[in-house]
Amino acid sequence: MTNAPSRTELSALGEFGLIERLASRIVPIQPSTVKGIGDDAAIIDPQGLHQVITTDMLVEGVHFDLAYMPLKHLGYKAVVVNLSDVYAMNAEPRQIIVAVALSNRFPVEAVDELYEGMQLACANYGVDLVGGDTTSSTSGLVISITAIGAAKQEDIIYRSGARTNDLLVVSGDLGGAYMGLQVLEREKAVFKETGAQPDLHGHDYIIERQLKPEARKDIIELLRKMEVKPTSMIDISDGLASEALHLAHASGLGVRIFDDKIPIDPTTYSTARDFNLDPSTCALNGGEDYELLFTIALGDHEKVKGNPSITVIGHMADADRSVALVDKNGGEHALQAQGWDALLKRT
Repeated sequence: MTNAPSRTELSALGEFGLIERLASRIVPIQPSTVKGIGDDAAIIDPQGLHQVITTDMLVEGVHFDLAYMPLKHLGYKAVVVNLSDVYAMNAEPRQIIVAVALSNRFPVEAVDELYEGMQLACANYGVDLVGGDTTSSTSGLVISITAIGAAKQEDIIYRSGARTNDLLVVSGDLGGAYMGLQVLEREKAVFKETGAQPDLHGHDYIIERQLKPEARKDIIELLRKMEVKPTSMIDISDGLASEALHLAHASGLGVRIFDDKIPIDPTTYSTARDFNLDPSTCALNGGEDYELLFTIALGDHEKVKGNPSITVIGHMADADRSVALVDKNGGEHALQAQGWDALLKRT
């Protein structure tokens, strides 16, 4: 006979008891954190640097499905997606603030698991959790995280700095997170219809890309080591096409992406074919890869050429030229943002 896992109702602790429980496990490590959890507000010393602040909200049923998203992974991902935005500004993330809305279907142990994932992400990226808020929810779990970073004024990179003929470069590979989601959704549907256990064999890489992405801190460090400073940069949360359009629009330019240069992992490619999907379309519009898309001066090409962590996939064009995807035969196709849009109506 097995013992059922313990379940402590949130009402047994109350809001302040829950906050005290969480705070007791959090120890600041950043020198810039003067005061963390335990007062009316956190105190942060910018140390003469520019502050970089971003926020992101994850809503159950919109951004994640707890049918296949473990709470620990969710906590980790919720932090990472915010840190990715800070790295996209060429800044160092230092602190996060977490606000969570919970329904009474979540016991204290579930909250512990969620925050365990958050703390793991904080430890991996050297970030402090310095405060936040908790409240009740009648419609599921909502997580809102604000990330605070810092950088020298001259180091900050905006979306608007690209110039004509700058090379368009991307880190890692694309489309994996989207295909991981397709596999998870398929197996969920099969389980609901037949009760069969999920068959995830051979899909470890793309499922991890979806459930536990990583922010590309290593790419920021690599570029500094190469002495290459991007002219513009953005992280890929809504799909390559959407982010390339953001860079082009912000910089007042056109852009050319070459289809045969887009990096796609073999597992992503084969899984897309299994789903009768075009791998390039998945890479262009899938989203949630959290890779970095950036532009560099043409003169820096030799510095980045052949590096396995980054790929030159196109270039910026004059403003009077449209944004386009160039196929293998040299044909140009209008590039459209068909990736994730949080405000689109869904059934």
